[in-house]
Amino acid sequence: MKPILTLLLVLLTLSLSAQIPTPDLEDGVGLTSKRVPRYERAKRSNTAYFQGSREKKEYFEGWYYKMVAADGESIISIIPGISLSETGDEQHAFIQVIDGTTGETTYLTYPIEDFRYSTHKFAVKIGDNYFSQDKIILNIDESQITLSGEINMSHLTPYSNRKVAKKRIMGWYGRLPFLECYHGVVSLTHALSGQLVVNDDIHRFDGGKGYIEKDWGSSMPSAWVWIQSNNFANSETSFMISIANVPLKKKSFNGFLGFFYYEDKVYRFGTYSRSQLSLDILDQNTVQIKVKNRKETLTIKAKRNQVGLLQAPVSGSMDRRIPESIDAELDITLTDKDGVVIYTDRSSITGFELVGDIEGLVD
Repeated sequence: MKPILTLLLVLLTLSLSAQIPTPDLEDGVGLTSKRVPRYERAKRSNTAYFQGSREKKEYFEGWYYKMVAADGESIISIIPGISLSETGDEQHAFIQVIDGTTGETTYLTYPIEDFRYSTHKFAVKIGDNYFSQDKIILNIDESQITLSGEINMSHLTPYSNRKVAKKRIMGWYGRLPFLECYHGVVSLTHALSGQLVVNDDIHRFDGGKGYIEKDWGSSMPSAWVWIQSNNFANSETSFMISIANVPLKKKSFNGFLGFFYYEDKVYRFGTYSRSQLSLDILDQNTVQIKVKNRKETLTIKAKRNQVGLLQAPVSGSMDRRIPESIDAELDITLTDKDGVVIYTDRSSITGFELVGDIEGLVD
């Protein structure tokens, strides 16, 4: 019986390893300075791609995957990425895990040699873990956490469509070469299937909803407000706003960006489009925001609840701790220029970050 059992174990191992796609993945060792012209062109027009292929120091990049079960009982966010210190002496890949129902967070580090990326599409691999816009495969067995499983994503909703393929969430600000931090949105909302096993607890995501965004650069802003949800009564609705203090050479300014997606239409707003924003801090956990452009006004009220601490970059190193709530309460209303309500709803499954001196964001 022993030879048969051995053979079965070998076959099972081969089967599991074959589930992790590895086509066209480049070595992340030193993030080589070689140029791949097709890739360089593709990443400029698609921010989902790995942007940091030639950086060697003072750089970070991370993708934020939010996954919510159909019944709302499981809320898990995964952030894969890389961190290159200011001197370049410390380089590692990482995976952060956030349990939205408990607020528990886990930060796992990997040698930079374990990071690989595709030059043909958005796909990265960290150790035995794979991340793309349509699939996550996790095989983590560490003292802090065990996490395994596969999540498939379908019916992704991109920020831009064919008619506005050049549009980015940052607008023309995203083309400036000297900003500390850049932001991209991979999918406004999409469907999930599959399951994850976290420390022997099974989290099923069949029929659930997902969201993907990302950041890259050298450091996150000194202060910001970030709110995101795509769990509303209207199943296709999605919303995100970010307000931040943006360094600009020796000065800085308060800027914002965001979107509201409803009935196949993306309402875009940001500093770059001359939208007007007002921010009111009601208490240490609650803000009210009003965004107005030529045609619509968006009113948002958010209150954070349970908070977990994430690691965030400073000059490339993940040395900062920031609080994030995934179960915040959100009320949102969209009206036209005559004050007629286009949409109003609320969500109790909302990502919410209040970081730094947010009083300074109030104009």
